[in-house]
Amino acid sequence: MHVLILGAAGMIGRKVTSALVAKGTVGGQKITRLTLADIVAPAAPHTDIPCARMALNFGATDAPEKLLATRPDAIVHLAAIVSGEAEADFDKGYAINLDATRRLLEAIRHLPDYQPRLVFASSIAVFGAPFPDPIPDDYKLTPKSSYGIQKAATELLINDWSRRGFIDGISLRLPTICIRPGAPNKAASSFFSGILREPLAGLPANLPVPDSTRHWFASPRSATGFFLHALDMETGPLGADRAINMPGLSATVGEEIEALRRAAGQSAVNLIRRDPDPAVLAIVQGWPTRFHTARANALGFTAETTFDQIVDIYLTEDRPKP
Repeated sequence: MHVLILGAAGMIGRKVTSALVAKGTVGGQKITRLTLADIVAPAAPHTDIPCARMALNFGATDAPEKLLATRPDAIVHLAAIVSGEAEADFDKGYAINLDATRRLLEAIRHLPDYQPRLVFASSIAVFGAPFPDPIPDDYKLTPKSSYGIQKAATELLINDWSRRGFIDGISLRLPTICIRPGAPNKAASSFFSGILREPLAGLPANLPVPDSTRHWFASPRSATGFFLHALDMETGPLGADRAINMPGLSATVGEEIEALRRAAGQSAVNLIRRDPDPAVLAIVQGWPTRFHTARANALGFTAETTFDQIVDIYLTEDRPKP
């Protein structure tokens, strides 16, 4: 079993790589080869599994040929321009989030006797306001951002390529992943992690939205589990609709802050600086806040149920060691 991870240098990519190395199998088959690809060469995992590391621009026209040269059996597709950057740079967002993926799918289609499992990182940004609360599994897609439209369009391509038998595809609509370790990124949702991560390190953090802002969350541990489960699961029950709303936790910014207070005290909460940003608020207000995830639950996906669990996972697994 040869596994290719696109976006392997990112936070989720690194965690998925480590989890696959520890597990050693995909779909009951032993992993015999890994290929890790990103804009910079991903770090080498500690493993005896043969591992190729590739630094390449996913948007380059020759990227699919390089990525598919060894015909990976399973592909984890995490490569993307994040939400805030995709909105700010229209051309770059479409070039990477849609056009490059279409070229990859086309390259797969033209390889004879080849049907890889492809697990795609989609997003709850495929839904746009107004929407019901909670959003049911069969609710229509009405994205209100370029990023959301790019993800929704890719989901439809994966549905069609799977229907035609070119791939065995699954699209995972991820909640906002929190608490993300490391430095902030250009995602509009980055502050959801920042207002916890920075105070837990004794650093100030800006909060651009009101405490009443509600959102849908899951931890990096859950996100990693989503991808491993999607690589292993039977896809027959999905039918023609290969996109799944992942389970998560609905919480307000105020509830995040209370979890921070319980974990680290008022001194940590005092490091949060309220700095309203109308542009960020406008984006966030158009995002879903709660989902009914019966389909994902029935398929075996799981996530946290309290923000205290999310904070504890960060403290246990991801907070930098002194």
